[in-house]
Amino acid sequence: MQERHDAPLAPLTTFRLGGPATRLITAVTDAEVVEAVREADAAGTPLLIIGGGSNLVISDKGFSGTALRIATTGFSLDGTRLELAAGENWSDAVARTVEAGLAGVECMAGIPGSAGATPIQNVGAYGQEVSSTITEVVAYDRRSGETVVVPGAECAFSYRHSRFKQDPTRYVVLRVRFELEDADGLSAPVKYAETARTLGVEPGDRVPVARARETVLKLRAGKGMVLDAEDHDTWSAGSFFTNPILGAAEHEAFLARVAERLGPDVTPPAFAAGDGLVKTSAAWLIDKAGFTKGYGTGPARISTKHTLALTNRGSATTEDLLALAREVRDGVHEAFGVTLVNEPVTVGVSL
Repeated sequence: MQERHDAPLAPLTTFRLGGPATRLITAVTDAEVVEAVREADAAGTPLLIIGGGSNLVISDKGFSGTALRIATTGFSLDGTRLELAAGENWSDAVARTVEAGLAGVECMAGIPGSAGATPIQNVGAYGQEVSSTITEVVAYDRRSGETVVVPGAECAFSYRHSRFKQDPTRYVVLRVRFELEDADGLSAPVKYAETARTLGVEPGDRVPVARARETVLKLRAGKGMVLDAEDHDTWSAGSFFTNPILGAAEHEAFLARVAERLGPDVTPPAFAAGDGLVKTSAAWLIDKAGFTKGYGTGPARISTKHTLALTNRGSATTEDLLALAREVRDGVHEAFGVTLVNEPVTVGVSL
């Protein structure tokens, strides 16, 4: 276990933003993670968990307390059963499952961050979510002081949400277990229209699993969603806002605003979200509200490749980023009556 004081946190985030932590501990085993959490809880010290840092917006003042960086390693594949330590690089793990010819997570290739974050956020992309393959989550329960195994069915997964996100101070994820599919080297059925179109197949078709992964990586790279230190479009947290989910009345009011602003022939994206709910596209809303690719004149701007990514052009502060986020959020609400919600976790700040 490594310990540092007054340690910079910005280098541990994909935004490269945020001030220092009073104390930074790097844990490389599950036992070290549990020890550090127990110590902080016993002392009443504020605790910040850091994995891959791809979903964090940290205050310019930093974090007054203990920041715990989970750097555990462990990749175990037994047939179609996969177990990942929380600190494992998610994108690398996906690549290894594809090399093994297994399907189920191939369309989540290139997503930055660590494996331990995937159940918290119910990470997903291009028609796949981890909730469809997670069988168990091993976590330290700070309330009971014990390590527990939570079955996938009890994780309360929903769109970018879970029981772990609902109660963010209770659990610290240690390991995640998945059940993948052996489809003779083929992918899971392709669900996402853009992916199917790029692959030249129909939704529901299967393709070689490696081809599916490669296609998704190209799509993500074209949107600045694959980390590249030389490309400031990737100095981001990926999608900054979640796609809004609207009730029937909200959706009708939204359609009326769209017709009023853009004309009666314009139809916004709409996807069934269960129980009469409709999901629409945050990227579409942002663009149609006038915040196009590259929007901004300061050190924090919208990505030149994708309107859903807010980026640090190299000299931004967290306050620069939040000012841009608020401008976009408020502009979308003024235009369409829909309030966007940030996807990254904020530390010491809020929108």
